[in-house]
Amino acid sequence: MADVQDAITRAHHGEWARVIASLTKRFGDLDIAEEAAAEAFAVAVERWPADGVPPNPGAWLTTTANRKAIDRIRRESKRDDKHKEAQRMWDDPAEPAVPLGAIDDDRLRLIFTCCHPALAMQTRVALTLRMVGGLTVPEIARAFLLQDTAVGQRITRAKAKIKAARIPYRVPSAEDLPARVPGVLAVLYLIFNEGYLTTGPGTDPVRHDLTAEAIRLARLIRALLPDDGEVAGLLALMLLTEARRTARVSAGGELVTLDEQDRGAWDAALIAEGHRLVRERLAAAAAGVAPGRYQILAAINAVHTSARDVRDTDWSQVLALYDQLVRVDPSPIVALNRAIALAELDGPEVALAAVDRLDDALAGYHAYHATRADLLRRLGHSRQSRAAYDRAIDLAGNTAETAYLTRRRDQLG
Repeated sequence: MADVQDAITRAHHGEWARVIASLTKRFGDLDIAEEAAAEAFAVAVERWPADGVPPNPGAWLTTTANRKAIDRIRRESKRDDKHKEAQRMWDDPAEPAVPLGAIDDDRLRLIFTCCHPALAMQTRVALTLRMVGGLTVPEIARAFLLQDTAVGQRITRAKAKIKAARIPYRVPSAEDLPARVPGVLAVLYLIFNEGYLTTGPGTDPVRHDLTAEAIRLARLIRALLPDDGEVAGLLALMLLTEARRTARVSAGGELVTLDEQDRGAWDAALIAEGHRLVRERLAAAAAGVAPGRYQILAAINAVHTSARDVRDTDWSQVLALYDQLVRVDPSPIVALNRAIALAELDGPEVALAAVDRLDDALAGYHAYHATRADLLRRLGHSRQSRAAYDRAIDLAGNTAETAYLTRRRDQLG
């Protein structure tokens, strides 16, 4: 029985997106696709323990889901032409309803449909997790601390908008693809960060699963778009970040910063894979292909994870990469992170001057005040440092960070 349950779980992880994509391509309706896929997996849960796992679970699920979809169309239709249309779709499943776009892959079309720019970012995230990731509405709601009804309504409205606006189920054309990929990657990075930044003892395990889901989807896109540098960069960034997750929070629930982490607890396999991807992109850059934001962030993480000890960190290389990143992404948060590297090379006084220039943009960001607090502490300005820690604690978003900041503040005496 346990083997069958494992097979069902593996099939759900591996085949959900394929089944949804196949049905969406055939029937042109995400509602029908979602309901039929869910019914097919329910049938699998019922039948596989008695009948055994089929030799090709994906094909079995797709066939069952197609039958469920046609049954639904027949139930809802009272006109003969609808019956004929349902039968036609069953008899001729290979006929594409829309142009295939630059790459002929059902799952990639599904991802681009869910991440269409006509949808709000949070809606894209929820729809992608449901349709591509296979997470249930309650799982998505718990992960983002929302009500089930709110997430369900968001997904329902998204599907209705796709249908009403006739958003095409296809990969963008070769000309439009470069402009659309960043939106897809932004969705995946948001999913990853939502899981990673909330990691800690007592945190809902579904939130931990978001990092794994984001990595899984990034691997899928990487397989479908192997020549896209930013796809490889994002995957490398996720792997190198996820490799440090278990060392990031202490047993007592306190944040452990990079310089204090037990590097022996990092996941060596994930780091090795991330480094391979970074080296691959560095080779492309040497050949004249300019790296994008995710590739540079991945390279920064590769420098950090290459050092056996924080004292071995090549801060000059980190700063050079941040200088490169500022040209690609001149955001205040990038400037703040650059200042942290600057402190290691030119000292806390130079870095503090750079940080203070960001006050207008980052006054409501806890990491800005935490960085100021640490720099002021290193300069011996205890009173000002304490005030900055107090502000960072007020703005901190989770208990792990609050515990860390409180301890650092209390150490000032």
